[in-house]
Amino acid sequence: MLTLEAFGQRIKALRTAQGLSQQQLADLIFVTRKTVGNWETGNRIPDITMLSRLAECLGVETYELIDTLQGQDSPPNIIVVESRPAGLKGILHLLSDTLSNAQVFGFRTGAEAVGFAVANRVAAAFVDTDLSGESGVDLAGKLQDITPRTNIVFLSGGTEHAGEALEMHCSGYVVTPLTPEKILNEIEHLRYPVRGLP
Repeated sequence: MLTLEAFGQRIKALRTAQGLSQQQLADLIFVTRKTVGNWETGNRIPDITMLSRLAECLGVETYELIDTLQGQDSPPNIIVVESRPAGLKGILHLLSDTLSNAQVFGFRTGAEAVGFAVANRVAAAFVDTDLSGESGVDLAGKLQDITPRTNIVFLSGGTEHAGEALEMHCSGYVVTPLTPEKILNEIEHLRYPVRGLP
């Protein structure tokens, strides 16, 4: 399928899901119904300003429309932040094996994770609550400041940080050990669903 056709079908599907007619969508973003029709048939594409308005009205992030427009169905980025090398290696393998559609990256420090998140869109972050020399909860807040729709799943040896996690409205809290079943349960209940994950 051509990229423009795929983009048009995506716009139409999102519009329909919102219960909007072409005219209603056009009125919301201050264009003509014909313009919306041209986008949906792949005859025209919106500029970046229109993409932003369109995304807002359709209830998605702008990057989701841009990815469709560019024909990029790249796998979602998932990061793990765990200061213990052996623990990090084990979690990386477990996540990679369980979520074969995702790209999984591991970091031992919050600074490394933040640097990655600034340069790359992070769909989900599995963060150890007891990082060496820093708070996993504070790090999670920094990651969400970069991209508010980053799903944060805390990994902890107990429930002592559960209250803090709830206050920041995280996506999940897993008492270790991590298992494939626990991973899939968290992915199924993400606060912000991620395209490409089971």
